[in-house]
Amino acid sequence: MFDLNKLANPAYFADNRMPAHSDHQYFANECEMNNNEMSMRKSLNGLWYFSYAKNLTSRIEGFEQTDYNCKNWDTIRVPAHIQMEGYGKPHYTNTPYPWDGHEKVNESEIPQNFNPTASYVKYFTAPENWKDVFISFQGVDSAMALWLNGKFVGYSEDSCTPSEFDLTPYLVDGENKIAVQVYRFSSGSWVEDQDFWRFSGIYRDVYLFTKPQLHIDDLFIHAVPVNDYKDGKLTIDFKWNNEDAKNLAVKLTDNEGNVILDTVQENITGATSTFTADFTDIKLWSAEHPNLYKAIFTVTDTDGNIMEIIPQNIGFREFKMDGNIMKINGKRIVFKGVNRHEFDCYFGRAIPTEKIAHDLEIIKQNNINAVRTSHYPNNSKLYELCDIYGLYVIDETNMETHGSWMVKGKVREDANTVPNDNPAWHDIIIDRAKSMLERDKNHASIIIWSCGNESYGGKNIFDMSEYFRQTDPSRLVHYESIFWNRKYNGTSDMESQMYTRVADIKKFLSEHRDKPFICCEYTHSMGNSNGGMHKYTDLTDEDPLYQGGFIWDFADQAIWGRDLYGNEVMYYGGDFGDRPSDYNFSGNGIVFADHSPTTKLQEVKFNYQNFVLTPSETTVKIVNKSLFTNTNEYDLVIALAKDGKEVYTTKTTADIQAGQTGEIAIELPKFGPGEYTVTASLKLKADTIWAGYGHEIAFGQYVFTCAADEKPATLPPITLTKGDVSTGVKGEGFEVMFSSDKGTLTSYKYNGVEMIEELPRLNFWRAPIDNDYGCGMQFDTAQWKLASLYNKCTDMEIIENGTQSATFKFTYELATKPTAYVVVNYTVTGDGTVKVDMSYDKVEGLPNIPDFGILFTIPVDYDQIKYYGLGPCDNYIDRKEGAKLGIFTSTTAKEMQPYLLPQECGNHCGIRWMEVTDRRGRGIKISATTPIEASALSYTPHEIENARHHYDLPRPHHTIVRASAGMYGVGGDDSWGSPTLDEYITKNETKQFSFEFKGI
Repeated sequence: MFDLNKLANPAYFADNRMPAHSDHQYFANECEMNNNEMSMRKSLNGLWYFSYAKNLTSRIEGFEQTDYNCKNWDTIRVPAHIQMEGYGKPHYTNTPYPWDGHEKVNESEIPQNFNPTASYVKYFTAPENWKDVFISFQGVDSAMALWLNGKFVGYSEDSCTPSEFDLTPYLVDGENKIAVQVYRFSSGSWVEDQDFWRFSGIYRDVYLFTKPQLHIDDLFIHAVPVNDYKDGKLTIDFKWNNEDAKNLAVKLTDNEGNVILDTVQENITGATSTFTADFTDIKLWSAEHPNLYKAIFTVTDTDGNIMEIIPQNIGFREFKMDGNIMKINGKRIVFKGVNRHEFDCYFGRAIPTEKIAHDLEIIKQNNINAVRTSHYPNNSKLYELCDIYGLYVIDETNMETHGSWMVKGKVREDANTVPNDNPAWHDIIIDRAKSMLERDKNHASIIIWSCGNESYGGKNIFDMSEYFRQTDPSRLVHYESIFWNRKYNGTSDMESQMYTRVADIKKFLSEHRDKPFICCEYTHSMGNSNGGMHKYTDLTDEDPLYQGGFIWDFADQAIWGRDLYGNEVMYYGGDFGDRPSDYNFSGNGIVFADHSPTTKLQEVKFNYQNFVLTPSETTVKIVNKSLFTNTNEYDLVIALAKDGKEVYTTKTTADIQAGQTGEIAIELPKFGPGEYTVTASLKLKADTIWAGYGHEIAFGQYVFTCAADEKPATLPPITLTKGDVSTGVKGEGFEVMFSSDKGTLTSYKYNGVEMIEELPRLNFWRAPIDNDYGCGMQFDTAQWKLASLYNKCTDMEIIENGTQSATFKFTYELATKPTAYVVVNYTVTGDGTVKVDMSYDKVEGLPNIPDFGILFTIPVDYDQIKYYGLGPCDNYIDRKEGAKLGIFTSTTAKEMQPYLLPQECGNHCGIRWMEVTDRRGRGIKISATTPIEASALSYTPHEIENARHHYDLPRPHHTIVRASAGMYGVGGDDSWGSPTLDEYITKNETKQFSFEFKGI
């Protein structure tokens, strides 16, 4: 009998649930195995009968009984979250529990007024040849009770590991009725307070399965390199479903199909057994070279009849602490990692396998070598693919209790702090650790077990860490939140911190040299971010104890939908009326919610590359920072560009071993005066599972100039026409007009077409990015927004230079206190060029300046962009390490990045020239002798700032071309207080910059 009153009791987390075990598959014969078809498994995915209730008291009672007809109910897809299927609403909150402010709920209690209860029913007929029938729920959020034919079968919590039950005692001939009731809130909800969308329901696969007469219930593989990593020792521990005699054939092949072991253990008796074998000249598994051996275990009875065949990938690798350094196969590891929530904008956490594979392709293509499964065990398929693709994994226990001990960023330790030292919470969290370890233990990619996330400290979590060490000494143990309570500092084998600034990491390591240091979360990728990331990656070369980190995080968590007008949009926290909410704080991805790449990936890929290439005019120096990879595995491609256009390319091979530095001589042709860029790239020689031939692994650039003799240009004459208010300048094919009334340039016609739709505007502002809001930059510098919106011309002066040129000098008073002034000179020459000089003399007492430039409003048809500068993705003074100098094309639409919150984007540093044209090539070109920053978008910074979603922005009516001396860096140490690093702030200081524009 199931007792609902137990839902809130942390001691009641499993009832009649089968023991956790390894995630191996088994087949009835070789043909099944080759076709990946399991006759001993029957999927129950698909449509289930369904009923939704707002809370426990309004649920349908007795629905599990066989005489209760559920076939007239609605149906729902399984697997899926009920909120994504229209039952209830998605809810996003970071730290506060979802019930905060709605009900007063103490530790060991659950909400009463709102606890969505989902009742599922499925009818099935068991296959006739199945003697025993079991059921597996791979993931149910947050708790489930199970009945078969009206009889209570069992109960389980832990949303992220399998719950399996024996149905055999409750089966009947013919049609059987499965009834499942899923509760959104249970005692388990107190330890599932992760920063994610709060869903419920059966969201992973459900299937029936049977077992053969002789069956391996569990296997634990220990594949260990020995003899200085040349040879290997394989030990496999088996648990059997009974003690009857059986034979076990073991066959092992390498990744080229060569058989290296083929043997049989005969007449095995007992419930457990062990197999051992020794190998010479093994190929090690690592992220760089994920060498896997394929084992085939064939179980037969003593008469030779096949009971089952089990395929299993095996990777030989060693991960250990050597002194105070973490090493993989004897080499110091550097984590170039990312945190990955299991999330997709269409499916939530019910992710199809192909989506997981797509994510890992993106991760590998961008030089990421490690994944932290933040903050719960993922779908089993992830680990299988990480083994194959080559990624190091921190596998994290499904535990976070952030809201129980931290309020508004401050620790509050009291009776509600979970789990702390409270013995009531001991078994429930140990069970979660055990369920994860037992399922995932055979994956070579997993090198660290994590005790969960942001759950404070205490003895319970220390005991969890000891469970991991005692059960599996081949892996290390991680936990970050002892940072807040050092009583059990031995919980974590490494010092792990979040969002610690580089200067503070250096300070910590100067005082604590007993453990290696990792950032389990860093370079917070909310919106336009990841500035200064190279400071962290450079530190891995400076201090051996700093062993890298994991970016927060992989993908924006937003939900696809349509707005009132049918347009596709991404909804974030609060958009569903969900309160409390942390709104767009769910948008921290280096890919967008649909898993398309953000421009931030450009920087991540460069900072994470394993090779430093430094070309010159005659050589390419290569520092090989990989652990096991020779550069000769890649093509070395050398390209030479003149003034941005490629004029020469060649391909060769460099032979530099891992950990070594070498120099390759190159010979470049001469092409006369100009600016030259040498680009050296390492590229794939052949297709891989995660990228195709020619994919670039790493690059470096060198820029040099061959000067030309400057000859003064002879320009056509201009004609100056002074009126009462306006003064016009005419030349061959162009006409420019300035107004003393408006105090600025009012017209620029080229070939009879007006280019200037609105008056040019001084600009000292940017649409605040998420990091700006987090540190209050927009408040601190708000005067400069006013100065951008409100300024007045106090003086206009015309300076004539015969018929060669004319300069119009405007002085502007800005709406600042104290008052500041800016001077802008427009110099018009006979070829239609207008040179712009903008200057500001520092005024003490004013804040730093977010941007310093001018905005030009041109026709919306001019939406095609071509530029010679840093690209191809947008970049900023603190996020341009991964940008290349070259000629690139784009559009105003592409430059407008679809961050959840509209914000500054599209900036490009190092601009020599930028053309903004219509599709026929007519438009305007800005250029600069000293490179500037520039962008072309469909909106002003103020329009962007006013929008909370992209659907709040109007349809484009103009193109806004921005020329700038430079703006603030974007920052990214965190998004709730850390400012842009001081060296990347545009200070309140005397400024001057120049550029010119001309029609084309």
